[in-house]
Amino acid sequence: MLPTLKKSDFNYTLPPELIAQAPLAERSSSRLLVVPAKAPPYEDRIVRDLPDYLQAGDLLVFNDTRVIPARLHGTKETGGRVEILLERITGAHEVLAQIGASKTPKAGGRITLDEGTLLTVLGREGEFYRVRFDTDEPLEKLLLRAGRMPLPPYIQREAAEADLHRYQTVFARHTGAVAAPTAGLHFDDALLAALQAKGVQFGHVTLHVGAGTFQNMRTESVHDHQMHSEWLNVGAELCQQIARTRAAGGRVVAVGTTVVRALESAARDGVVQPFAGDTRIFIFPGYRIRTVDALVTNFHLPESTLMMLVSAFAGRERILAAYEHAVRERYRFFSYGDAMLLHPEDPA
Repeated sequence: MLPTLKKSDFNYTLPPELIAQAPLAERSSSRLLVVPAKAPPYEDRIVRDLPDYLQAGDLLVFNDTRVIPARLHGTKETGGRVEILLERITGAHEVLAQIGASKTPKAGGRITLDEGTLLTVLGREGEFYRVRFDTDEPLEKLLLRAGRMPLPPYIQREAAEADLHRYQTVFARHTGAVAAPTAGLHFDDALLAALQAKGVQFGHVTLHVGAGTFQNMRTESVHDHQMHSEWLNVGAELCQQIARTRAAGGRVVAVGTTVVRALESAARDGVVQPFAGDTRIFIFPGYRIRTVDALVTNFHLPESTLMMLVSAFAGRERILAAYEHAVRERYRFFSYGDAMLLHPEDPA
C-alpha cells in the first residue's frame, strides 16, 4: 500500500529574488539543468545545448496552444470596478471567467469594459461565471484590442506590450489558453532548426492551459485534491508519429508538463490514442508515466500539482535535490525562468 502523501512533502525554500519577473532577451539563452537518470553530478548547461542530449529519430512533442489576452477590466452598472480573467472560450461570444469584484455579480448584471464593450453575466458554473460579450466583433480580435496577457500572480508587474510576444511560444497555433505552456517559451527558430538538423522530429498536442494551474491546493492530503478541468486534443497524426518513433527505437520527449498530461490522458494501456475532450488527470508519485521517455520543464511552485507530476516522473527525492542545486546555483524560477531536462529514475 502506498504511503499517504501530503502537499508539504513537495515543499522547498525559494528566495523571492529567484522568481523571474521578465524573460531573457533571447529565448534559448535560458539555463538548462540536466538531471541524469542515475545519481548526480548535474550538468549546468544552456537551453540551446539541448541538441547535445537528443538523437536522430527522437520525437519532441510540443503544446501548440495559443494564449489569449485574457485579463480585462471594466465597471459594473453600480460603478464598482471589476477584473475579469477568462478561463475558457465556450462559444463565439461566450466565455467562462473569474470575476473579481467587491460584491458578487448577479445573473443579468451588465459590465462595461474600459474600451466600451458591454458584457452580460449569464450565471454561475461552479467557481466561474458564464459571460456573454454583447458585440458582433470576433472575440479574438476584441481581446487583442481590449485584453492584457494574463501574467501569473507571482510576476509583480503589469503586462507590457512585449509580453504579447514573449508569453507565447513561437509555434502557438490554436487559441484558447490563459496561461502559457512555459517550457515551450525557450524554443526559438534557431534552436528548432538545430534540432531538425540533428534529425529530431517534432509533434504537437493542444492543451488549453487554464488559470487553475496557479491555484493553491486546498487540501493537505494529496489524495483528496480535485484537479481543475482543461481541454485537450491529441490527433491521429501524432499517435502515428509516436508509434513510428517507438518502433524505430527513438525516444518521446515531452516539452512541458501539459504535454505529459495530454499524452497520459489519451493513453490506453500505455499506448497513445486519438482523443479530444476535457481532462482532470492528476499525476503524483505512485502514478506510472508511460508515454514519455524524457521531459523538458520549467521549475514549479512549492506544493503545486506540477511539482507532484515531475516527482512522479523522476522521483520526489531526486526532484527536491535538483531544486536544492538550482537554488544554490541561482537558477531563475517559474514561467519566465530557466528549464530542466529530466530523465526517469533509473530502476537500478
